Amino acid sequence: PHFYLSIEVNAEALLKLRAELNAGLESQRVKLTVNDLILKASVEALRRVPALNTSWMGDHVQYHDGVNLAFAVPIPDGLLTPTIKDAHTKGIRQISAEAKSLIKKTQAKKLTPDEMTGHTFTVSNMGMPRLGISNFFGIINPPNAAILCVGASVAKPVVAKDGSIKAGQMMNLALCCDHRVVDGADGAEFLSSLRDILENPSLVLV
Repeated sequence: PHFYLSIEVNAEALLKLRAELNAGLESQRVKLTVNDLILKASVEALRRVPALNTSWMGDHVQYHDGVNLAFAVPIPDGLLTPTIKDAHTKGIRQISAEAKSLIKKTQAKKLTPDEMTGHTFTVSNMGMPRLGISNFFGIINPPNAAILCVGASVAKPVVAKDGSIKAGQMMNLALCCDHRVVDGADGAEFLSSLRDILENPSLVLV
């Protein structure tokens, strides 16, 4: 029994932080992607709302102490979800490095079974420029309680707190949940927490 929630996030601060971090890390040949930051933000949101870091085990709900974060990687004949184990213990640079390594192994079809199992939450991002999907709803990756679906960042007019209108970079996030495990209020709280992190990322993601 699926249910779906969505929220719009102003990604301007996130994109600015990414540009600043990459400028500072250029000499070390480190380049962070928006997806790296979203993965890290998702881990932090799961720590704030642990009800989403759960699994349906057929006759009971299992709560997980740590976050094993899967993310969708397309391949020519399908889709695989490599997993960053113990993501809650890792900083943004380590998450970024592991994600890039897992993507290469996925595309080369060299993932091991251990690298595709044990996940507690999944992120699917279709917002990269070559795809440009603004909003979508994915299929839950069993036995996870939910999957986060990330759309493209799109320039839109935004109403500021003072009532003025200015340009903003808006990003749609959707959450697909298993109602046997997650209630609507928990899903809404997770998305709200994730939006807060992505719109105020500097103290959380670095």
